[in-house]
This record gives sequence, C-alpha cells and structure tokens, in this order.
Amino acid sequence: MAQSKAAKREFNPISLAFLDVMSCGFGAVVLIFLILDHSTSIRNDTTNPELTAEINLLNDDINEGEENLVRIRNTVSDVDFQMVEAQGLARSIQQEIENFLEELAQLENTTIASEESVEKLKSDILQLEEELERLRAAQDSYTGNFIRPYVGDGNRQYLTGLILGGSRILVLVDVSASMLDNTIVNIIRRRNMSDDTKINSDKWVGVRKVIDWLTTQLPPPSQYQIYAFNDEVKPLIPGTEGNWLEVADEAQLNDAVERLHGTIPMNGTNLENVFQAVASMSPLPDNIYLITDGLPTIGTREGGFFNRRDNNSNANTVSGREREELFKYAIGELPAGIPVNVVLAPLEGDPLAASLYWKLAISTGGSYLSPSRDWP
Repeated sequence: MAQSKAAKREFNPISLAFLDVMSCGFGAVVLIFLILDHSTSIRNDTTNPELTAEINLLNDDINEGEENLVRIRNTVSDVDFQMVEAQGLARSIQQEIENFLEELAQLENTTIASEESVEKLKSDILQLEEELERLRAAQDSYTGNFIRPYVGDGNRQYLTGLILGGSRILVLVDVSASMLDNTIVNIIRRRNMSDDTKINSDKWVGVRKVIDWLTTQLPPPSQYQIYAFNDEVKPLIPGTEGNWLEVADEAQLNDAVERLHGTIPMNGTNLENVFQAVASMSPLPDNIYLITDGLPTIGTREGGFFNRRDNNSNANTVSGREREELFKYAIGELPAGIPVNVVLAPLEGDPLAASLYWKLAISTGGSYLSPSRDWP
C-alpha cells in the first residue's frame, strides 16, 4: 500500500512540459489580441452644402440642355421635311415648264398653231415660273413656323409618326355620343347632363386638342377640309361641302377650330356616309386623317340593322359582329389610293376597333396612332 501511494506521488516530467507549452501558446494569443487595434474606423460623411447646390444646378442645366436638344432636333426634322416637299414641287414645276417650252416650240414651227394657243402657253409658263420662284424663296427663308401656333401643357416630346403632307388634306373627326367618355356607363350618364358638362368632358376635350394640334401642322401651301360626322357628315365651316380651303387663310382655319370647340357630341356613328362624302369630293384628297373612337353603329343601307330608327331598345343595340359588318361596308365606299391616317381613342366594349383601323391604315399606306390621354 505504501508503495502504491509513493507511485502516485512520483514526479512526471512529460506532464509538466505539456502544460508549459499550452500556457505559452495561450499567452501568445492573448498578447496578439491586446496588441491589435480594435478601434472602429469612422467615415467622414460630412457633405459640403455649397458643393451639393452647385452639383444640383449643373444637373438642372444638363436636363434643360437635353430638352432643348430634343426640341431642336424636332424642329430640324420639320424643316427638312418642308424643304424636301418644296424641292419636289419645284422639280415638278420645272418639268412642266420644260414640257410647255417643248410644246410651244412645236406650235411655233407648225402652221396649224393659232396665236391664241401660243399666248396661252406663254401665260401658263409665266405663272409657273412665278410659282417656282415663290417656292424657291420659301425654301430659302423657311423657318419652321406654322400658320397656327399650338401651346401644350408641359415639355413632353412625342414621336407620333404623323406627318401632315400633301396638297389636299382632309380631316375627319367623330362627334358621336361615344366621344363623351371611354366607358359605356359614363356615356349614357353624360348624354342626360347639361351641354356645358358634355362639352367639357375629358375625352371630348382631348379630341379637340388633337384637332387643334393637327391644324397647326398643316403646311401653308396646301389646302384642307375638316368634316365632323356622327349619323350625318358636315363641314365645320358651313357652306363649304366638297370645297377645299386654303391653309394660308388663318382666320378661316381658326374659325373651323372654334366651331369644333362649340360642338356637342351626340347620336351614333355612320362611317359609310363619311366615305361617301369623301368619294364625292373633286378633286379627291391625297391624305386623310380620321379621328374616332370605335367602329360604326349605323349605316345607310336599307333593311336589317343598317337603318334602325325605332325606340325599341333591342333594335337599337348593335352587336360587335354587326359593327364589323358596318365597317366593311363603309370601307367599300372609300376611294382607292388615298392614305388614311387613324387616331383612335379606344372605347370600352369595342375590342375589334384597334385591329380593324390598324389594318385600314396599313393597307392604304397611312399611319395608326392610339395616343395617351395627355397627348398632344
């Protein structure tokens, strides 16, 4: 037993060395930890108010410069288009002058030609030369201004694809009851309201702005006519049916726009009457701008749903398929070869209108636009 206790108390050098190593290692770790800098770095986020204000002013200058650049580019595009049109007219007149000179030379070399014919040709040549000089002068001094100014809300720039070109421009604007609102329920409500409420409805105000903008884009050398249509077709200037008006007559153009502002949308839409009126014009238009919101609801053909005038609610209801048939009949009355540019304000419950009017614009070589509510 005594030997066993002595064995337990016997000194073991291996155990002592191990403890020394562990203690030294732990001490080294503690020493490194104490040596390291644990202070939190503080970032200086202090800003200079004067420098911030200067940066904001520079950003405002950059934004204003970009807006002015867009406006200048749009003006340059308009000027380029007018110059191209004037150059084309000048070349055409120059060719006519050359043709008249050749014809005059032939007449002078023949004994059959009469003195009256020669004098008439000389007069025609003189008029054409004066017109050519006027076009050349207009081309050199053109500044991009239009007959009527248009001041919109804000500085938004729009890429519409609508270019009002041509010698005879016809604008067709829908003044049916559906122009009172975008939904069927509100249209029915507004039909029973006062005339002031109808005239000031948001949708109708937007349509009038579109017409106002279009009239400011009419090129001065051209002629125009504006027809308003619902179940009937009438020019905005009374007594000018079938006649072409001069864009250069600013007072008359302003009168047409003012008359539209006083027009109250009512009744249904007869597109067949509209295209029949187009076909009766002489000479025919070379560009048509159609502003509407949906397919026609009535027609001029006898029988069926084409000529309903009774008070039966079922009889006055036109289905989507019937409206499509009315549209197809109306297209059949449209003279061929005239581009139709469509500005469509979508109407609730008329999903086929967009595709059919788009096809009409593409097939005739025109353009199609369904604008936002704040355009133009």
